[in-house]
Amino acid sequence: MSSHKSKKRKPNEDSNRDREATVDTSKPSAVFVPKEGRSHTLSIALPGSIIANAITPEQKTSLAGQIARACAVFCVDEVVVFNDGQAPTRPPEQDGYTAFADPNYFLFHVLSYLETPPHLRRALFPMHPDLKLAGSLPSLDMPHHLRSDEWCRYREAVAVRQATDDQGVPGTLLDCGISSNRVFVPVPLEERTRTTVRMPEQGLKSGNIKGSLACEAISPETPREEGGYYWGYSVRQASSLSTVLTESPYDGGYDVSIGTSERGQPAQSLLVPGMAGYIAPTWNHLLVVFGGVAGLEAAFAADADLQRAGVPEVKELFDTWVNLVPTQGSRTIRTEEAVWIGLTTLGIAMEARIRAR
Repeated sequence: MSSHKSKKRKPNEDSNRDREATVDTSKPSAVFVPKEGRSHTLSIALPGSIIANAITPEQKTSLAGQIARACAVFCVDEVVVFNDGQAPTRPPEQDGYTAFADPNYFLFHVLSYLETPPHLRRALFPMHPDLKLAGSLPSLDMPHHLRSDEWCRYREAVAVRQATDDQGVPGTLLDCGISSNRVFVPVPLEERTRTTVRMPEQGLKSGNIKGSLACEAISPETPREEGGYYWGYSVRQASSLSTVLTESPYDGGYDVSIGTSERGQPAQSLLVPGMAGYIAPTWNHLLVVFGGVAGLEAAFAADADLQRAGVPEVKELFDTWVNLVPTQGSRTIRTEEAVWIGLTTLGIAMEARIRAR
């Protein structure tokens, strides 16, 4: 019977292994660090018809998750899901599932759910078949997805019930995800209303109402504009390609809009001063629009308002018309791939805009 003999180790092998064993990989190595306030925004728009191109419920949910991850990684402030006319809609299935019946709403629904901090989801999103598989998606882990033991000057909260403070001032008790405390704001709010709050100084307990913290209800834009935080993305639906532009939530609309197509000019032209399409770092609200399987040309052809207005071709809608991958090897670039590629390319423009403020 042969005996097993262990191999001899090099003198420093044990010490190297011990050193590696002390490395803690359980926590993320990159943490968002806010700087000065930011007034400019980045928006993307894409058609919900990309969901119809996926076959199974698992694939449809995974596709929505890929879009959400890209938005979180690249600090997208707004996502517009528009109807490009390429996926006919019908009433939801008997159990309410919409991915096969209305892919535009399904994408809107899942993106909204994933952006919401986990501690608010149960209150804001009743159980729904659209969200049945969302729990299997990778976490977005954005700055406003705070753990119960993390402190931040801002938090997202949900109204629990109306109450009055010790001075008799009417207001609302909210759950902001801190396990030991609820917060009070001197504003009457309807139950299950999502609210952004400014927290008191860390450890300050004044103004308590049965253990609650006295806070201030603020605009959802305040953490970005005042504190420089990336505070997630808003989601809106648009009935057509044209309403992506005309229903902008920003005063004056988007001052720079970029359309994407394989028939556009190379995207690198956006980054080089002097080239056609160059984006000077002076914009306030930047919009990037992605097409579906048939491209933005199909969305343009299906938009009755644009046809009646006599717009000659789709590229006339945008300030810049670009090709994200001029040397593509595959016959097609999928929309979810185009979103990652486009936002990666625009990263340089985003950095330039931040430096210029």
